[in-house]
Amino acid sequence: MNTPLASDQGTISTRRDGSVGWLVVDNTAKRNALSLAMWKQVPSAIDRLVADPNVRVIVIRGAGETSFVSGADISEFAQTRSTAVAAKAYDAINVAAFKALKHAAKPTIAMIRGHCLGGGLGLALACDLRIASTGSVFGIPAARLGIAYPLDAMSDIVQAIGPSAAKRLLFTAERIGTEEALRIQLIGEAVPEPDLDARIAALCAGLANNAPLTQSAAKLAINAIAAGCQNEAMTLAAKAAEICFASQDFEEGRDAFLEKRQPNFSGN
Repeated sequence: MNTPLASDQGTISTRRDGSVGWLVVDNTAKRNALSLAMWKQVPSAIDRLVADPNVRVIVIRGAGETSFVSGADISEFAQTRSTAVAAKAYDAINVAAFKALKHAAKPTIAMIRGHCLGGGLGLALACDLRIASTGSVFGIPAARLGIAYPLDAMSDIVQAIGPSAAKRLLFTAERIGTEEALRIQLIGEAVPEPDLDARIAALCAGLANNAPLTQSAAKLAINAIAAGCQNEAMTLAAKAAEICFASQDFEEGRDAFLEKRQPNFSGN
């Protein structure tokens, strides 16, 4: 599977390699900045990967070797954020992209190298796991642009690093490196640049071998708790847990443990 979703400036593409679904942000001339057309394509790209039964884990990355995603394409702001109404509509499109990643039924990984700024950091924070190469840089330049980030994106930042560190990033608009990003838990792991591809491959292989229904139920539960234990979200998480115990995968996991063999989970 290799499906490019073109825009006038940059491309969103998806492909599957074995059990790994890839979403690639490609606008290398602008350090993989996302145009409005590209933002609009993210949810459908994620939905397509989630719908593929052969995909067990989804990885988002930037094209090339120098940038994950450097944020939104600021050259469009004079048009896309020309009024408060336009800015609100633009934010809604951003939030839809973040939610698609955050609520994807399969584990999501941000594979970060180079620039991870603004909306790019928002995409990374919407992922379940964030692995970065040393030498990557992170930041939120809103205070230098006079804009405010949507509340859904702000919530992801606060959940990841807490109020104090979030205020520092937003107030100062400074860029930080992987060591500081790891210290404040903006990322979960930092690896040397030459090892990033191998580390992502190993992590994906491990995730793909585990029970997908368990992963989905765990993600629903964690997201529900992080969002304040709202009734509807907690109910969905509880139902997902019940499905695990009624599944073929539960029988397979139990039997494999007793027989001292590797389980072969199907997601059923």
